[in-house]
Amino acid sequence: MSNTRLMLVTGASAGIGAEFARQYAARGWDVVLTARRLERLDELKHEIERDFGVQVYTIQQDLARANSVQAILKEVDVLKRHIDGVVNNAGYGLPGTFLNTKWKDQAEFLRVLYTAPVELTHKVLPGMIERGFGRIVNVASLAGYAPGSSGHTLYGSVKAGMIKFSESIHAEAQASGASNVHCTALCPGFTWSEFHDVNGTRQQTNQMPSWLWMEAEPVVRAGIEACETGLPVTVPGPVNKGLATLTRIMPEALARKIMSLQGGRFRRTN
Repeated sequence: MSNTRLMLVTGASAGIGAEFARQYAARGWDVVLTARRLERLDELKHEIERDFGVQVYTIQQDLARANSVQAILKEVDVLKRHIDGVVNNAGYGLPGTFLNTKWKDQAEFLRVLYTAPVELTHKVLPGMIERGFGRIVNVASLAGYAPGSSGHTLYGSVKAGMIKFSESIHAEAQASGASNVHCTALCPGFTWSEFHDVNGTRQQTNQMPSWLWMEAEPVVRAGIEACETGLPVTVPGPVNKGLATLTRIMPEALARKIMSLQGGRFRRTN
């Protein structure tokens, strides 16, 4: 059995998830990559093994399925490895409003972005506590700080929930005496990836100023460093930090008004 730490990354086929896999591999971790697109996972596996000389495993799985978390964990058990860290990154934006989308689509969205990461955390956390070591990074969003608006209705709600969940899990781990088990909510703003292509908002977001955007590499680095130092929440980049602060000090009515006026620039409502 390997003594090397093992990191499980969901939504690892591209963007922030793939970058997490690369950066943890660069730190000497073995990596489990899971997502729906096996070809993309295999390409990343070969790249990481070539560049960093660590062991990489791929698991094709759709987190929208009710038994997906258990299926992933069974495949890890077959490897006779335990999970030392998890990056709950899998996610997407669901275009449209709550009224003009099907419940099936909303239910799958909730499963992938909230229920699955919460379930996965619940199942790996006891082992981390027992061994006295663990790292959990939940990829939330700056949207978790912003007021709700029309379009992509549940996205901000879910991300706000992931922030609170991460804070609570970190606090529980520390209260248990497992001081080296850390949970962090990473709250990026606009990040260059396939995210906006998938949810159909690339045309809108391309019109936004470049200073609002970050590359995946510094976003991920901030998340890893925050988790290593035991910060339960981190917002990467000075612009995003400033926006997060504004949401806290701005009068709520004004914040909602601004969100209502600006939301159409990066959210689809049809």
